[in-house]
Formats: sequence, C-alpha cells, structure tokens
Amino acid sequence: MSQAPDTASTPGPRSAFGPLVIIIASGVMMTLAMGIRQTFGLFLDPLSYANGLPITVWALAMALQNIVWGLAQPIAGAVVDRYGTPVVAVFGIVLYAAGLILTAVIPGGTAVILAMGVLVGIGLACTGFGTALAAVGRAASPAQRSKALGLSGTIGGLGQVALPPVTQALIGDHGPAFAFLVLAAVMLLAVPFGLAIRDRGTAGSPPRADEPAFLAPRPSPLRIIRAAMSDRGYFLLTLGFFTCGFQLAFITTYLPGYLLTCHLPAGLGAVALSLIGLFNMAGSWLCGHAGARWRPQHVLGWLYLVRATVLFGFLVLPKNDATVFAFAAIMGLTWLGTAPLTNGVIGRLFGVRDLGTLFGGCFLSHQVGSFLGAWLGGVAFDLTGSYDVVWVLTAVAGVFAAIVNFPIRDRPGLQPA
Repeated sequence: MSQAPDTASTPGPRSAFGPLVIIIASGVMMTLAMGIRQTFGLFLDPLSYANGLPITVWALAMALQNIVWGLAQPIAGAVVDRYGTPVVAVFGIVLYAAGLILTAVIPGGTAVILAMGVLVGIGLACTGFGTALAAVGRAASPAQRSKALGLSGTIGGLGQVALPPVTQALIGDHGPAFAFLVLAAVMLLAVPFGLAIRDRGTAGSPPRADEPAFLAPRPSPLRIIRAAMSDRGYFLLTLGFFTCGFQLAFITTYLPGYLLTCHLPAGLGAVALSLIGLFNMAGSWLCGHAGARWRPQHVLGWLYLVRATVLFGFLVLPKNDATVFAFAAIMGLTWLGTAPLTNGVIGRLFGVRDLGTLFGGCFLSHQVGSFLGAWLGGVAFDLTGSYDVVWVLTAVAGVFAAIVNFPIRDRPGLQPA
C-alpha cells in the first residue's frame, strides 16, 4: 500500500467538551447500541420455538431494521451536523429501548416487524457509528482523526464482547421476553453518555477552506449527497460499502442458526459472536492506525479481500470449534474497522463539516446490503434448507468491494502543499 500524504491541517468545528470526552462518550453509546444489535441472531430459534414465530418473519424484521436504519441515517447525520449530537442520541436511545420492550410484551409477527424493524432501526441510526463517529471526526484534529475514530470504535466493541454470552444465558434461564426487557434497561444506560457528546454542530458556521465549493452554501442534505455522488471516489466508496452491510447482516443474523445446522452446540453461536466483538476491538484500533499511515481506501480494499478469503474458507472447511473460533477471530479483526476507514476517506474527499450527512448517504448503501443479507438468508434457508448459497455470495461480494475501493483517489485540494 502506498504511503498516505498528511491530512488537511485545518481543524474541524470546536466541541463544547474536550475531544477525549467525546471519544469516550461516543464509544460507550456505540458499545451499548451495537452490542445489543450483536445479540439479535440469538433470538432467531428461541422466538420460533417459544412463540411460533416463523423464521421468515424474523428475517423480514431484521431486513426492515437495516433498511430503516439506512434511510434514517442521512437525516440523523444532517441534524447532528447542524445542531449537535445530544438530542438525536437521546431520541434514538428511547426509541431503541421502546422497540425492545414492545417485542417482549407483544411477540406477534406484526408487532415484531414494527418494533424491531422500525423503532430499533431508527434508534440505531441515532446511536450507532454513523452518528457517534461524525462527532468524533469533528472533535479530533485532522492529524489525529483516524486514530481517534479507531479508538472510539475500539471502545464501541466492548458490548459486542460482553452482551452475547449474557443474553444467551438470559434466554436459556428466563426466556426471550425477559432477555429483551433486560437489554432495554441496558440501552437506557446510554442516556447520560449521549448527553455528554456535546459537539456544537455547525449551524451558522462559515465555510471552511478545506471543503469543495459546492458544500459552502450549506445546501440541503439531499443536495449534499447528490453532489457528492457525482464524485467518482465517493461513488466507488458507497458501492463498496454495500458489501460490508451484506456480509455483516448475514453473519450477525444467521451464524448461530447456521452452526446449529452443522450439529454444533447451541451456545457456540453466542461464543462466536462474542469473539467477533472481542477481535473487533483490536481490529478497530488497528484500522484507525492503518488509516493514519496508509490511504484508508487501500486498507479497505485489503480488508475486503481478507474477508472474502475467510468466508470462502469457512464454507469449505470442516465445522468444529477450532474453525469457528478462527473464523470469528479473523472476521472480528475486519468487522467494524470499515466504519472509521470509510469516515476517513470521506474526510479526505470533502472535509468534515458535513461528515454526518455524507457518511449517512454512504451508509444507506451499506444498509441496502444489510437488508439483502438479512432477508436472503431466511429466504435461502426456507427454499433450500441451507445457507450455503448466501455464504458464497458474501465471499464473491468481498472481492467486488476490494476491486472498487483500490482505485479511489484523494482529492488533491484537501492535501497540504
């Protein structure tokens, strides 16, 4: 990979709190939001057995959740860009918890689709990495931005380690409804951290020297995204991010059930998801540092190639504890490290004033991929009794994502002389 030039030296909008406070608070909010999301695959079989919920209904709810998350992310990002994070974060936390509670109280098909699909989807848009990392990107200096994003992502991985085994125990001992109620209470713990992300937004701020001219007049979010899509680099980045969503949604939703079809122990799925979260912490940290040293788009390309190799290998190798642990560890290293790297590429292309909006537009593509990954897994299993065809698709998609990320070029105007 070629050495990256230094990032633009113009600082981002100043935050009301210091950068470290925003990094930690954003990381904690992410760790709760993304950690709870990491447990959703554990509910697939228990809800089916306990409530007679068809697998296709849960698949539809997860698919809808991802597309709602994607559609809401540019809106949440635009509000955060202009007015700061706290109001958006608290609104999302409350909706997220409400979706979990509604699923526990009314576990029927329509309620689950509404609660897990719509309410939790909007909640994730307001509390996940699309919102949190935009605040971190503005708070950190350009020279430290990639490392700050990686550190926040590392903190954001703690919940993905701790919550899957705890949730598995709650489901086994008390049933899925009780587990959902406990997760709702855990999500509400994020409220003070959401309030602590007191970046001021950029409403009324003057144009910055490191931004393209078409962003200077503060146009609408839709116009910002449409204008950015005319940039070849942003278009390719958005195209590649589709693959990330497809892969992660499929694995998160169906890995526990897939392991059961391979006649492996029921608890192994929770352990695998927890291992993914553990190694994701290291991966996010490493990706942040790699994005500071090399061009982040090149790091993304190599990540997608590693994923493709691991996915194909996992499909063809014998299934046992060792292969599951190896798969979880390597996938974890590449798991959410794509988010800070994608933010880094956008910052190099357009600056950080509209980072939340532009990442939201790119993230919509990610969530279209997530919709298909979550939905096609259930459809494939219903039609064939196997997930194999979707495993193959995830591997092929990784190669495609690598191909479209490597040609992305930095915008010369954002680099110092």
